[in-house]
Amino acid sequence: MEEENNTRTSNSTATMDPKTGFNSISRTFQTLRPPLNLPPPNATISATTYILSLRHKSPYSSSITFLIDSTTSHHLSYSNFIQRSQTLAKNLTLRGLTKHHTALILSPNIFQVPILYFALLSIGVIVSPANPISTDSDISHFINLSKPVIAFTTSFYGKLPKLPLGTILIDSPEFDSLTTTEEDKGNSSTAVLPEVSQSDVAAILYSSGTTGKSKGVMLTHRNLTAAVAAHDAVRIQKESPAVCLVTVPFFHVYGFMFLLRSLAMMETVVVMERFGFGKMLSVLERFRVSNLVVAPPVVVAMSKEGVTDGYDLSSLKNVVCGGAPLGKDNFDAFKAKFAQVSIIQGWSEEPAPARGGRSGSSPYRRGLIVKKKNRPATASGRPPLRQGYGLTESTAGVIRILSPEEATRAGTTGRLVSGVEAKIVNPNTGEAMSQGYVGDPVATSDTLVDGWLRTGDICYFDNEGFVYVVDRLKELIKYKGYQVPPAELEQLLQSHPEIKDAAVIPYPDEDAGQVPLAFVIRQPQSSMGEAEIIDFVAKRVLFS
Repeated sequence: MEEENNTRTSNSTATMDPKTGFNSISRTFQTLRPPLNLPPPNATISATTYILSLRHKSPYSSSITFLIDSTTSHHLSYSNFIQRSQTLAKNLTLRGLTKHHTALILSPNIFQVPILYFALLSIGVIVSPANPISTDSDISHFINLSKPVIAFTTSFYGKLPKLPLGTILIDSPEFDSLTTTEEDKGNSSTAVLPEVSQSDVAAILYSSGTTGKSKGVMLTHRNLTAAVAAHDAVRIQKESPAVCLVTVPFFHVYGFMFLLRSLAMMETVVVMERFGFGKMLSVLERFRVSNLVVAPPVVVAMSKEGVTDGYDLSSLKNVVCGGAPLGKDNFDAFKAKFAQVSIIQGWSEEPAPARGGRSGSSPYRRGLIVKKKNRPATASGRPPLRQGYGLTESTAGVIRILSPEEATRAGTTGRLVSGVEAKIVNPNTGEAMSQGYVGDPVATSDTLVDGWLRTGDICYFDNEGFVYVVDRLKELIKYKGYQVPPAELEQLLQSHPEIKDAAVIPYPDEDAGQVPLAFVIRQPQSSMGEAEIIDFVAKRVLFS
């Protein structure tokens, strides 16, 4: 297997443009980065075992804090976290949970969720987290897709449909006991834990896409291992561990993978159950947070004049911004206010199908499809802006900026990470590839073919292999024959000092086909009206 891969790689390299990564035979763009150091594909090793194996690279003691509850200030060390996860794994095994079972998890970001994730992954149970405020109809849909045998939720969210192994409330004394005291079932003093293979499904994460119901994306232990290895490859050792405040949901690929990454890097994670902007600023100050993990609206809000006055944010070094693109104007406004803070931007999203066509090394806009083999590389220094691009289906990042030199290019999301190929295809013709949705073979065949994932994004490569994402194929507004990217209008609106956030969608119009319809959230003290907003946009756009 390894020899075949090496032969294929050497043959591909011989026909690859060393500047762009474009292969003239396969008509694909290939990564320019060195390969990752991954376990052999057939090795029996779970994602959790791999993560724990990386701890020896860290200079920190296992007594350092891993989790902090922002509400109670309760701390949990790395050693206690691992001990609690292992005890929970044994007790759940004694209760009948085993490899290939699925567990539905409906919970906000609370202290117990990382313990639960790690315990389930370690025994091969498929982790299936979903939005805790989902409707009853959505929950029934998730259950029909993933076929869970057990559910974990909190007392706040009430009863769930009956499942074979029932429902456990993770904010209850019962769950706390399951993490601290090994149960005695009378037939064995020690639970026999199953072996987990890299090819086993580890998680089902729900991707909304652009149409229809949510789809359950199946990620294997190999997928999670490769994603963590990508971060390990660019690890920067520090005298003390980073303190990270994660405001994004743990049920989203962004928050899910950040938890695993932080565990592997031995960072401290501050958990905030419910987001509030003022509360977030207080938590940043109280726990001396160095890394803030947010979505773009938080960066936009922090940039506004006066909103952070009275808070000591001097500990903040990095803002990790993902879930949607951050406009250049918003980035510049943030940097003008927080010059000492680096923004690490990752555009992580849910995909829509794109359709195939020609490829080439010259810049032009078409749909992007990607294919993962293994996966990233090495980096030096810390750039002022590091961007990236990924999807739930790609286990988050597949395109990244890694060095200060790469960060000097405005607008790019970076280069392909290790083990990834990409095609630029015509949206109207040709082939496309995709990956896997649980219980939905039609959606799978529409999105994944032979390992290729259709991203549904309008992108182009420049002549040095950098990728530029223009917009979503399904979200483009068809105005009088023109294709208008809503993201550009959103960024324009967000640049106004009296606008807190904005979203733009296409709206049917008899004469123009479609026109942009904007939803705008004003700043609390703003009294601006529709006419002022329309005038602001009209003076800055080309079409009328």
